[in-house]
Amino acid sequence: MIGVLDYGIGNIGSILNMLKKVGAQACAVTTADELSACDKLILPGVGAFDQGMALLEKSGMRPALDDAAASGKPLLGICLGMQMLGRSSEEGTGQGLCYIPFDLKRFQLPDHPELKVPHMGWDFVATVQPDDAFVKGLEQPARFYFVHSYYAVCDDPSDVLFQCDYGLSFAAAVHRGNVWGTQFHPEKSHRFGMRLLTNFAKEC
Repeated sequence: MIGVLDYGIGNIGSILNMLKKVGAQACAVTTADELSACDKLILPGVGAFDQGMALLEKSGMRPALDDAAASGKPLLGICLGMQMLGRSSEEGTGQGLCYIPFDLKRFQLPDHPELKVPHMGWDFVATVQPDDAFVKGLEQPARFYFVHSYYAVCDDPSDVLFQCDYGLSFAAAVHRGNVWGTQFHPEKSHRFGMRLLTNFAKEC
């Protein structure tokens, strides 16, 4: 069973619908006990970094999520959920979950006035770790749907799973151990996103 954390930020319905479409068993989780009972976890999120962390803490699920991540349970962060896997963001002052060592910076693109912030819409990504179970069988070239103004800068380049170019090269997805994160929305990315969610359910 894949548990999708419902902590009050972002609509989880589209994620649950896509997981159902790929044949995965999934449910919304709102308590620590429900979270702990799941085999795998997805941390979604849309909005501001500090607000996301505050709502996660308020939900009472943060300690159980920390325990799950430390125990080796597969965890996927999506959009703001990926950003929260890191340490900090220029968007706020609070600390993230610190599961993967990266920090978030705001897009500053003075040399590319034609590029707007947020980075919004479909964009191509380059697979940095083609042997990762998460990307098994992914059609190339792969493209995904993005909506974000901040991007992750990893301490260790080996944590970068996908790269994307938007005036600069940034980590479009990350992976360390049992933790994955996508800056884009796989649940809104048609067959490309379906492949990743299928892999998370069956391969990771």
